[in-house]
Amino acid sequence: MQAHELKELLESRLPQCEFIVQGDDGQHFQVIAISEAFAELKMPVKKQQLVMSQLSEEIASNQVHAVALKTYTPEEWAKVKDLQVG
Repeated sequence: MQAHELKELLESRLPQCEFIVQGDDGQHFQVIAISEAFAELKMPVKKQQLVMSQLSEEIASNQVHAVALKTYTPEEWAKVKDLQVG
């Protein structure tokens, strides 16, 4: 799976989220998820579970091996996006 395919997959399953996906080896990805839905989820693990639960099939079949995930509300993203490298 390529990064753009993972991005499309996530966006189709979580349309309330915006995704930035990087990764060039087909199995290891860096994902930034941005959504107002994260404001309601106070614990970071709950935010990650929301996204990762959508990839359980791809992880089980080893289409996706590893995901480094960061989650932000739009307000949080506005503060940190200029600090992102890569």
